[in-house]
Amino acid sequence: MRVCGWRPGAVGALAGLVLLTGCREAPADGAGGTAAAASPVRPSGYGAVFLDVGECSSFGRTSFTEVSCASERAAARVTARHDGTARDGPPCPPTTDFVLHISEQWPAADEDGDGMVPRGFACVRNLQPPHPGDPGGGGGPRTVVGDCVYALDGGRVRETACDGSGPRRPEFTVTKAVDTRARCPASTALYVRLGGAAPVGCAVPV
Repeated sequence: MRVCGWRPGAVGALAGLVLLTGCREAPADGAGGTAAAASPVRPSGYGAVFLDVGECSSFGRTSFTEVSCASERAAARVTARHDGTARDGPPCPPTTDFVLHISEQWPAADEDGDGMVPRGFACVRNLQPPHPGDPGGGGGPRTVVGDCVYALDGGRVRETACDGSGPRRPEFTVTKAVDTRARCPASTALYVRLGGAAPVGCAVPV
């Protein structure tokens, strides 16, 4: 399967996502209609479910494909896979580097031979550094303790690398995650929305 348009990013108070949209269509038949495509034989070790947990993907400039994790093209491994949308589904693991959004489509190769891969999303982590989803890494779909942010207009914040390697210098570091603002330390200068069981991030100036 091919999915177009990916670019990493992190949105401060909310989790930044890597948005991708499916762009492959079934081939046309000779009469101008849509031809049914047979499901190919899958190499063992991947392919029973498109981008299932433990499977790997390759990355290009504008697309990604599922590949064997033993392949030299493998770049990231799926750590969680859910149907539906990331907005409505469960959160990805904290150290997720990217989220791959899979549009419902009818590719030449699908999970069970019915000609369709359902809409869903895969949480993935790079096989090799860098890991933007790690604390202080400046990216990933979730803001976690150890991440750094800088302030934007309107009371918003955006994540950036704590080591200063990002496009903006860090201004605050998230030091603690709590369930209410009242539980943040007195030194807290900024509250960051994290989500999950402890949705409030207590941040202090860098």
